[in-house]
Amino acid sequence: MKLNATVIAQASLDLLDRNGLEGLTMRAVAKELGVQAAALYWHLKNKQELLDAMATVVLAEATRGLEGPRAGEHWLDWLAGTARRLRTAMLSYRDGARVVAGTNVAHPEVFRMTELTLRTLTDAGMPPAEAARGFPVLLHFTVGFTIEEQARTGLNYDENPYQADNLDGLVDASRYPLTAGALGLLFDPDTDAGFEHGLGVILTGLASRVDAKPDSVL
Repeated sequence: MKLNATVIAQASLDLLDRNGLEGLTMRAVAKELGVQAAALYWHLKNKQELLDAMATVVLAEATRGLEGPRAGEHWLDWLAGTARRLRTAMLSYRDGARVVAGTNVAHPEVFRMTELTLRTLTDAGMPPAEAARGFPVLLHFTVGFTIEEQARTGLNYDENPYQADNLDGLVDASRYPLTAGALGLLFDPDTDAGFEHGLGVILTGLASRVDAKPDSVL
């Protein structure tokens, strides 16, 4: 197989599923591909460029076939669906959200998703400046939530500290009664419900910004 950045990135994602982000090295990726590590550096200068290429694959999967809102589809429903697509793509790889976070991705499909999202927001009546600031809020929530969600699988621990049995007695209820009472929801194993709740909060906030003044603070 001829090497290129995409082939290397896909092999790296396969390796990621087995070893996690901490176990991902250029040498390990080269071994996965059956080549010398030096061969990788013709295509990717360092590990950061490798992560950028991996994030490109994940985001391209999330945005493949994405179109603007269908006739009669509410713009908030479209935004929710787009966020769910991104979360699903990141969850398909171990540590997938950590790979995406903070990377530099310049794939045309990602710019297309950005364009479609900004157009959807402005078509709904949101000023362009509000749309440009609002979209990252949704994006960062989705990535950040998924990072935490994947961390709670406990794969990087000898024993998962997020399991219900390990949370019992963790907080002194006499000192922190509200925290102790909410612990089951703060570390709710039903991450789908948690994501949908947070997504609803973000979308409600975005809806409130329609027709907002660009320089408004709240």
